[in-house]
Amino acid sequence: MKMYGNWRSAAAFRVRIALNLKGIAYEETFLDLDAGDQFKLDFLAINPQGAVPALFDGDGPPLTQSLAILDYLEETQAGVKLLPTEPRARARARSLAQVVACDTHPLYVPRVRNFLMENYGLPRERMLEFLRNAFTSGLKVLETRLSTEEGTGRFCQGDAVSHADLCLVSLWVGTGIFGIETDPYPTVQRIAETVLALDAVVRAHPLRQPGAPNT
Repeated sequence: MKMYGNWRSAAAFRVRIALNLKGIAYEETFLDLDAGDQFKLDFLAINPQGAVPALFDGDGPPLTQSLAILDYLEETQAGVKLLPTEPRARARARSLAQVVACDTHPLYVPRVRNFLMENYGLPRERMLEFLRNAFTSGLKVLETRLSTEEGTGRFCQGDAVSHADLCLVSLWVGTGIFGIETDPYPTVQRIAETVLALDAVVRAHPLRQPGAPNT
């Protein structure tokens, strides 16, 4: 498989983890998002949204959107199962994943931050307030659910890693990048630290990818 990504992309991070957990060999081409590589015509021909990741499996068209890619890998590839088989547990894992990937992450991506500053004249510090609110809103929801719902175990859903954990850890790593206060979220922190200790996650970590600071 071949993938287009970026070192700091939370969505690409999730997909790298899944590929590693399932033992799938892949080659990743890293785009410089700050330089605007994602908006060049050759990449827009791959993904008109101008976003990463974009995954190629064989000769077919590229797969985009991280949750769709995770579902594709789960449905087509052997190896570690990343969704429970029981329907209610499966739905809960997907729901927790979507708290991050659908409701939280889209609010702090570069295209949103840049749009607010460039088109509404939002000062950088006010933009950072908006960003911090997005993070804390998502973290509060995760903490409340994970600390009170019966399904939580060693990981988000029971004692096996799932899509929910891949999304949670992608959000958690962002708290360090953007300086988000994390003390109010002990359950999220416990699970994130458990996930971060997995070898597949260590290898996929943003700060271990080409283009990251000190790499």
